[in-house]
Amino acid sequence: MGLENVEHVVLVLSGKGGVGKSSVTIQLALSLSQQGHNVGILDIDLTGPSIPRLLNLEDKKVRQAPGGWLPVPVHDAIEQDQQGTSSETSRSETSQQGRRGSLHALSLAFLLPSRDSAVIWRGPKKTAMIRQFVSDVLWPPNTEYLLIDTPPGTSDEHIAIVEELHKLATATPTIQNGQPYLNISTPAPSLAGAVVVTTPQAISTSDVRKELNFCVKTQVPVLGVIENMSGYRCPCCGEISNVFSRGGGEIMAQECGVPYLGSVPIDTTFGELVEGVKHAQRTASDSEDSVPLKNELVERYKECGLCTIFNEYTSKLVSHIGR
Repeated sequence: MGLENVEHVVLVLSGKGGVGKSSVTIQLALSLSQQGHNVGILDIDLTGPSIPRLLNLEDKKVRQAPGGWLPVPVHDAIEQDQQGTSSETSRSETSQQGRRGSLHALSLAFLLPSRDSAVIWRGPKKTAMIRQFVSDVLWPPNTEYLLIDTPPGTSDEHIAIVEELHKLATATPTIQNGQPYLNISTPAPSLAGAVVVTTPQAISTSDVRKELNFCVKTQVPVLGVIENMSGYRCPCCGEISNVFSRGGGEIMAQECGVPYLGSVPIDTTFGELVEGVKHAQRTASDSEDSVPLKNELVERYKECGLCTIFNEYTSKLVSHIGR
């Protein structure tokens, strides 16, 4: 089983394309990491993977190890002392206060020959790929949260991932020496639930309602709804203008009886971060695979206007999952 090092799995879903599932996944992961949690991102949008691009890791490739694939490291876990210096540390050495968790990612894009390669697969091959992602990826020990970025809709990828996670959660005893035997050395991860992303417009919420219905039928708890692109935040004064209306996601959540996490405005500072506009160049003294701490995305994200918003949302999720 490839998820024995994972504690909690969170799906990021939406019935509508283009609502920002991947950007929400990235920001949830960065916020969880800032709060000291070790995080993984699994991108199962097979035909349109966005995670490598958003992480500026399009040139990276998955490495093969005995037993499976190794996800691509985004940044390491560090412990920050009171003087502001940092050093690598293990999860068990200290409390989570002042600690930054690690982040790793896996996407089909890391396996393709180039970023322009098209994936033209029928359903059975997509399902087989999802199963391989679940069984053959060696996530680092003590990965607390695995965020799964999904494609739009309720199709093959969604059915396959939910089926595989439910199989793992249902521990069935096997027969060994004529007696029932339950292997508890490799505990199954907890399918914590799903974060559902929408935009305020009615055309979006009508499709996302179908995703909520999918969660009910497949027994996936809904952890909360996030209304993305809820207004535009001016980079000069910080005022939010309701370009695409506002409140549709909250109304939908209330009518469907699911938690509402909150709204996220359009913020150009996040676009600048992921597009690399403010990304500092490596110095000549840096090795090929080494990036100064201040240039890492997780550190630069602290300057983004959305950082505080997502820190609040991830705190809610952690509290809800830990109940």
